Parts: sequence; C-alpha cells; structure tokens
Amino acid sequence: MSQLKNNPRISVIVPAYNEEGNVDELCRQFKEMGDNVSFSFEVIIIDDGSTDSTAVKLNALVDNYSFLQIVSHGNNRGLTEALQTGFDMALGDIFVFYPADLQYKPEDIPAMISKIDEGNDLVTGWKQGKYSKRFVSKVYNTLSRRLFNLKVHDLNSVKAFRRQVVEDIFLRKDWHRYLVALAVEQGYRVDEVKMPLYERYSGSSKFSGLARIPVGILDMLAVKSQLTLLRKPLLFFGIIGGFLIGSGILVGIVAMYLRFIMDIGLRPLLYLVILLMILGGLSFILGFLAEGLASIKEELSGVRHSIRRLELRQRDDKD
Repeated sequence: MSQLKNNPRISVIVPAYNEEGNVDELCRQFKEMGDNVSFSFEVIIIDDGSTDSTAVKLNALVDNYSFLQIVSHGNNRGLTEALQTGFDMALGDIFVFYPADLQYKPEDIPAMISKIDEGNDLVTGWKQGKYSKRFVSKVYNTLSRRLFNLKVHDLNSVKAFRRQVVEDIFLRKDWHRYLVALAVEQGYRVDEVKMPLYERYSGSSKFSGLARIPVGILDMLAVKSQLTLLRKPLLFFGIIGGFLIGSGILVGIVAMYLRFIMDIGLRPLLYLVILLMILGGLSFILGFLAEGLASIKEELSGVRHSIRRLELRQRDDKD
C-alpha cells in the first residue's frame, strides 16, 4: 500500500477554513489517488480556526485513513501561517500545497511529482479552464512575471517543492503567493505543469473582493524590495544621495554665479540647495540603516540554517 504514515516521501499540506462540505470527498479522492501511485504520502489538513463543523468532521475521518493527520488552530491565522504549521509537521522530502475546495483533484499530484523527479526543485500548476477571477489573475501574474523575471505562467496555483525550498525561505504573512519568486531568487530550479481547474465542490471562496488587489500589489512591491533593495542598500541609497547632493552643489554654483556675477539674488535657489543637501544626507542615513537591517537578516538566516542542520543531525541519529 502506498499511503504510509511512517516515513512518507510526499507530504500534502492542506489548509482548510470552513470546508465542512469538502473534507469527506477530499479524503476519499486522496485515498483513490493512493491506490494508483507508488510513492508513500501523508496528508496534513490544517483546520485554520473554522467556525463550522470542519474540525468535527476531520476528527471523525482521521481513524479511517492511515495517511491523514489533523492539526487545528484556535483562531484563523491566515493561509501562510497554516502552511507553516503544515511544514513544521511534515515528514516528507517533498511538500505539496493543495487547497481543500477540490478545485484541483488529487489525481493530478503525480504529474507534479514527476516534474520534481526530473530534477526540478519547485513545480507550480498552470490553471486550465474558466474561473471567475481570470482577468485579475492574469494581470497579477503578468506583473509578477515581469517584475521578478519569471518564466512560469501562474504563481497562485497548487505547488510541489522540495523540503529544502521552504527551509531556505522566510515567509511573511501572505507571502506564500510569492514562493515561486523567492525560490527563483535562491537559485532553485522551477518548472510548471498544466492543471485542470474545476468548480468548487462545496462552499464559497474565501478570497473574493477588490480590496485584495491593492494589498497584493503592495505585497508584490515589498517582496521585490527585499530581493533587490536589501541586497546592497547603501549602494541604492548612496546613488540617490550622491545625486541629490551633487544637484545641490550644482544649484549652489548657479546661485552664486547669479548673485556675485550677474548681481541677481534668488532666495528660492538657496532654499532648494538646502533641501537637496538635507535629502541627500537623509538618503545616506537610510542607506546605513538599511545595511544594518540587511546584516541582521543575513545573521538570522544563518541561525535558521544552523538550527535546521542540527535538527537534521538529530533526526539522522534517531534513525
């Protein structure tokens, strides 16, 4: 039997919020998938503070499926934190992020695993079919591809990735949407596979509303700034500061020429010189502060990797 709970190769992580109408069918479909694949797997469903009977139904199902694990949050923490809970619990070498709404079928997971076996580190789905937010998704993905220089078509779909990918990446709230961009930045090999998209099996979408658009754009800019600005912040702010100070000196020379050669006094030019000099100085100060933050970020990353190496050593000793 492929669906082993001990030492699974694949860990499928399923965040669920108010999905009482889906979890029975979801588990049945995973059982069906397990009967047709050779790899061992576990399914970790994170009940993210559901207010319906999702938790009750999951607890009733756990004894019926050997691959199933359940963890519950006391309150709704959001998708990124639910995923992180799943990552912390997962035992597999490959993680799969799958939603609980059955818009994707578990039977399509082996196609992503095959891409991983070909040497890719992360494989993202490329939604095929009609869906309500198609236009917004297309705009978002087009902007993301150009901003992060990505070749894949769809950032907000199901994903399969090696454990090492998320161990090397720190995900802030809602940054799960940029896992592909962050993985590419770390040098991981990324590919995609076409995935059929189906109608939601039960319930309603938790991600509707135009308010998500500006939030998504701001998050996109925040991720881009982390990937570029925090690499060499003093260089970035130093160039701006140097330009401002240089402009201030140039305007000052013009002001002195007009005052002492042409006998024309223009007080606004003096104010402009002062403004440019102050802004230039502040830009250099921001650069030094950002350098400090970048150093702290690198040190924390080093600590995180050291802890992970220690955990792996302890796991190997137990084995």
